[in-house]
Amino acid sequence: MNIAKERRAIEAALDSYRQQLDGFTEEQFATTPPIGGWSYAEVYDHILKASLGSSIALERCTHNNCPPTKKGMNFWGHYLMLTGNFSPFKVQVPEAVAAKMAPKKTTLEEAKNLIIKVRKRVEDTAKLLPDASLRAKWEHPRLGMLNAEQWFKFIRIHLEHHLKQLERIKKSF
Repeated sequence: MNIAKERRAIEAALDSYRQQLDGFTEEQFATTPPIGGWSYAEVYDHILKASLGSSIALERCTHNNCPPTKKGMNFWGHYLMLTGNFSPFKVQVPEAVAAKMAPKKTTLEEAKNLIIKVRKRVEDTAKLLPDASLRAKWEHPRLGMLNAEQWFKFIRIHLEHHLKQLERIKKSF
């Protein structure tokens, strides 16, 4: 994996999230779209908090602070890492994860602050990747056991996935 390339892609995605915020009023940001599902505010809350959570898992792997395991990624993990895309059909998040990661309607200011936090975490954790053991893995609820590099790549893929969701929401208004 090319860490610098992944980092640039993460930064570009975060730039896009940040730029889009300038085009919303608080009311637009919090409005549920005509197609149903999450508002912009809920997408931002989910993706930014998930990115922070993923960076914590990544950091655990870089410090080898993980329970020993011989397990690896499951089918969906391999699919995601190989294609760089989530499944071609809509996948439901496991109930336990959905309950833990239920998005709230964040404000524009909170979203801006979360983007700053994610950028800082990406900057800090990217520095740890070159020395990370590929054997140190932390469980992703949908993808199986991921090592630090895989968590970093997941952050990028997940950010890009939800940018597409924001486009679908925009087209629905």
